[in-house]
Amino acid sequence: MDLRQARYFVEIARQGSFTRAAERLRIAQPAISMAIRRLEDELELTLFNRQDKRVTLTAEGETLLGHARRLLADAQAAEQEMADLRGLQKGDVRIGIPPMLSSYFFPGIIRDFALRYPRLNLSVYGDGAGRIQQMLGQGELDMGVIAERSVLESLEARHFLREEVMICVPREHPFAARRSVSLAEFAQEPLVFYKEGYYQRELLLDKFKAGGAEPRIVFETNLFSLVKSLVREGMGISTFLRMVVAGDSDLAAVSFDPPLYLDLVIAWKRGAYLSRANRAFVDFLLERTAGYSGE
Repeated sequence: MDLRQARYFVEIARQGSFTRAAERLRIAQPAISMAIRRLEDELELTLFNRQDKRVTLTAEGETLLGHARRLLADAQAAEQEMADLRGLQKGDVRIGIPPMLSSYFFPGIIRDFALRYPRLNLSVYGDGAGRIQQMLGQGELDMGVIAERSVLESLEARHFLREEVMICVPREHPFAARRSVSLAEFAQEPLVFYKEGYYQRELLLDKFKAGGAEPRIVFETNLFSLVKSLVREGMGISTFLRMVVAGDSDLAAVSFDPPLYLDLVIAWKRGAYLSRANRAFVDFLLERTAGYSGE
């Protein structure tokens, strides 16, 4: 199995479709189908079940997937090490950032990093912390932003941000006139909640469990902009990081009693090669956030 075949194979497994994999890789579908058929002939194994346009891995395909991912990860590490020998004139930084932070905290950091290192390629993937950790483990991302409380032992991490989690309500809501609200009071309100895998959800559910509270969740979504809109429309209340609701004229932000904070880290796979380009981003992030406090 060569690198091209490995890349095609992994992308088909990820997408569950030859068509979507071809679109993602920007190649013709017949080419990717022929390459996989040739790989199957070479191995004398069937790697995919092809039924009703739905593609799934066979047992043999599942076994090969881990090897293919390691092959691609090793090849990328070799390329990065060679790039490092040339200095920071070339390199890629692939980082996963939850959507709320990528919209409100990271734009300025990404802009200034690009100005300092114009020859480096920075790509950002947005999703919940759970999915980001999964992609780190599979080598699909170099680094990711996750909550400190949920860092797996397989990851190495550096703390860079502490931000207060605020209760978000419409201006006419009774909580809007309060300085703080207890977790038990918050749980009794209709809640617009984030889906599984998002750090605020996991943090709050743990707090509810510890306090014996039963939350009234009326709607779940992974779109924080939709959460804001639904709170404005009076469907329920929710939580945001302080930076997201600061200065919002339509919504009121109220602290929990006692205050609730979220600690965030930049993490990467423990033992994996961290290129000079990625180390440069970590150093730059820590430099920019030194002294920042969301308390």
